[in-house]
Amino acid sequence: MNRQEIAEILALRVLGWMASREEMFDAFVNASGASRDDLGRLARDPVFLGALLDFILESDERVIACCDDLAEPYTAIATARAALPGGELPHWT
Repeated sequence: MNRQEIAEILALRVLGWMASREEMFDAFVNASGASRDDLGRLARDPVFLGALLDFILESDERVIACCDDLAEPYTAIATARAALPGGELPHWT
């Protein structure tokens, strides 16, 4: 399994985790412009999965809660993001 495949698996786990948090999930769906009906198709798109991880990475609270619940190190989401399309680009914020 390569880095991107491992990152996609983690992103899908994050999507499942976020789906159980309605307020956060709704915020992501609204921010992404996707509809709930689109998510099954979009979940197979590495660019979309990168956007999902970007959303989590916007908040330390989200990262900590997600990683705690998924039993992942706090660096896992950023590492996965770097392995997905667009993740190699520098962040200027």
